[in-house]
Amino acid sequence: MGFSDQPLPEEFYFLCMLHNIGVTSSDKSLTLEEISRRLAMEPQKVRENLEKLIKNNYVDVNCSGDVERYHVTTNGIMKVLSMYS
Repeated sequence: MGFSDQPLPEEFYFLCMLHNIGVTSSDKSLTLEEISRRLAMEPQKVRENLEKLIKNNYVDVNCSGDVERYHVTTNGIMKVLSMYS
């Protein structure tokens, strides 16, 4: 079991990383800056990956005032788990 020999697209690797750090529900959501720090990635790269994943319904964004927080959706969780089977 595990990943195939084919390299994962960057956004799916990023999705796995979000899943691994537990950003899997709205109450565990993080800001772009928090994600950037935890994954040691440039904020612009985080934004690009988040945008791709939001378009595919793998990540959702919650806005509270002017603060945006992101988390993996149920579809995103299923996508991550399907990559391991």
